[in-house]
Amino acid sequence: MKTIKLTAISAAVLASSAALAAEPVIVVDDNDAVVYEAEPVAVAYEAEPASYAYDADAGVVSNTTGAIVGGTKGFFSKVVNPASVSAEVGTLGYGANIGWSLNEKTELQAGWAGGDVADLFGGDVDVDDVNYDVDADFSNPYLGVQLRPAGNWFTMGAGIIVPDNDIDVRASAEDGVFTIDDEDYLVGNGETLEGSLEHRNKLAPYATIGFRPNITNNFGLFGELGAAYMGKTDATVRATNPLNAVAVDAAAAAETELEDKDYLEWMPIVKLGATYRF
Repeated sequence: MKTIKLTAISAAVLASSAALAAEPVIVVDDNDAVVYEAEPVAVAYEAEPASYAYDADAGVVSNTTGAIVGGTKGFFSKVVNPASVSAEVGTLGYGANIGWSLNEKTELQAGWAGGDVADLFGGDVDVDDVNYDVDADFSNPYLGVQLRPAGNWFTMGAGIIVPDNDIDVRASAEDGVFTIDDEDYLVGNGETLEGSLEHRNKLAPYATIGFRPNITNNFGLFGELGAAYMGKTDATVRATNPLNAVAVDAAAAAETELEDKDYLEWMPIVKLGATYRF
């Protein structure tokens, strides 16, 4: 009977208010006092569904995609629409280049120069008392950067050339004699030496300084001086009459002299040209 009473009283206490439930409860029955510590009652609340308004600007993926697409369009716009085109002539040949402005002082350039450069310099050259007729077929694609460090007409350039230059030489004996490295080779009248030169470097770094004054808002002129490191040269020289032993010896000596000349290692860059800016 006592157990039933205690159960009923406990149920009543647990159903009371939350404030009373937090306080200890004392129950007295037949002079026996029992203390119960009431557990706090957990009350569940059901939240009303909140309305949600979509914010288009808050979409991270959407915004990132827009930035990527916009940046890609800007990149292709610069590539398709260059800042300038130029025509040039110089020691690397006849050519042209396209420029893209990265900022007011920096321009990226891609170009090509080539052709028969020997025609620009008379078509012959003297090497150690031997006069060679030169036939050159140049191909020099290049990629570089033009800087205007002071923001005026003065420029500095640097880049890489991918040289593919064919240089053919031919020499005829004067009075039947080739003089090479202070030694005379009596080869007889009509003997000739023929050969070719090839630079060893497949990539040639270059540097230039120059000027680029603007004539109008769109047209300008430019000139550049510098050098490209083409590396050592491989020379091949042969006598047109291989049965003439002296001529064969002269060809070997001429081959050595051509490879030893340092001016073939550093290709001078001298160019003039005109530019049209968009």
